[in-house]
Amino acid sequence: MKPVVIAAALAGLIGLGLFLAPMNRPPVNESSASRTEDPAKRQAKGAYLAQAGNCMGCHTAQDGRPYAGGHILATSIGTFITPNITPDPETGIGQWTEQDFWRALHDGKARDGSPLYPAFPYTDYTKVTREDADAIFAYLQSLPPVSQRNPPSRINFPFNLRPLLYVWRALYFEQGVYRPEAAKNDEWNRGAYLVQGLGHCNACHTARNPLGASQGNVLGGGQLMGSNWYAPSLTSLQEGSASDWPMDDIVQLLTTGLSSRAAATGPMADVVSQSLQYLTPDDARAMATYLKSLPGSAPHSRGTAPELTDEVDRQFRRGGEIYEKYCQDCHGSFGQGAPGVYPALAGNRGVTLASPINAIRSILNGGYAPVTESSPRPYGMPPFAQILPDEDIALVLSYIRNAWGNRGSLVTAVQVDRSRKGAQ
Repeated sequence: MKPVVIAAALAGLIGLGLFLAPMNRPPVNESSASRTEDPAKRQAKGAYLAQAGNCMGCHTAQDGRPYAGGHILATSIGTFITPNITPDPETGIGQWTEQDFWRALHDGKARDGSPLYPAFPYTDYTKVTREDADAIFAYLQSLPPVSQRNPPSRINFPFNLRPLLYVWRALYFEQGVYRPEAAKNDEWNRGAYLVQGLGHCNACHTARNPLGASQGNVLGGGQLMGSNWYAPSLTSLQEGSASDWPMDDIVQLLTTGLSSRAAATGPMADVVSQSLQYLTPDDARAMATYLKSLPGSAPHSRGTAPELTDEVDRQFRRGGEIYEKYCQDCHGSFGQGAPGVYPALAGNRGVTLASPINAIRSILNGGYAPVTESSPRPYGMPPFAQILPDEDIALVLSYIRNAWGNRGSLVTAVQVDRSRKGAQ
């Protein structure tokens, strides 16, 4: 169904008066969990939580001042410009109260009570406790104020009609702080809280419908909003599930971005650099415990592996020649890689995803493993966008996806061209 048709239907619901809520509903949970905590300790706790939630990742523009906003977030319904959340009274949140901040996270409402667009992931942040929300606010209020008035977001018609948000919320928003599962231990519940709430992993790793709402299996994989990247399923063994991994390997991937089984690339490398590497050992292990426990989902199709016809054999031989010239020195003659330096390609689930979009972007643009305290200058991959034409990139990827026991569909020059132009 086209978005305009969906929006028209939602507008009809509004016309009937369905789902509408008062603009200034009484705020939830007025009182802070703690008024006696030492302010310095509270701010330090908030700094850690803000980092664990990667708040700076969205609220800092490229080469911009931390938390001053201006980051551009392209989505299917428009382009959002993230706000300034430093304590500047005119352009930031200097006039906000703890209650205002709590309402934004928990209820998805602005300071004036109007509904926020779910590009701000309050659908996940609603699970954050009041105590943690207040600590984050205390930290943000301790930052140096930055006077930076960011341009307004540009929302496409008819999604710029804010009353539609009331219907969206009625259909897709379930408010509520995370409730621990009694049958699980404290470590598992802590991991679930971090993944489901503060870490808002669902925002990237779950597919979205045309209205920007999560659909399908939770953490079942999805295209990143406004980005030519695919966040793999964390429940499918053909994609990013870690249910069969040793615990230490999961922790290592989360905190360093590189393990013997996988490497973080693209947007996930940024998440590791900006956020996950700073987790305490206990929190990293808690997240790993929860991720390892996720129930498996149905295997995702990798596309139809090609029959070995004379033409396909010719393509593989040509792809092998390109691989030998440009890739073999780092990734090895058998795709074995170099442990801790260059990822293996043989048996690499990221290479054989149904969509080759991540692999295409890696070849076009290159990339680096996350920059972390333990690896401040990681080895990287150079970009080949100016070296290899679309046809050659398609050939070498088709070869890699079907060499050394890998099985995946062929990659076409059209797919490479679309990625080169930034098409979704």
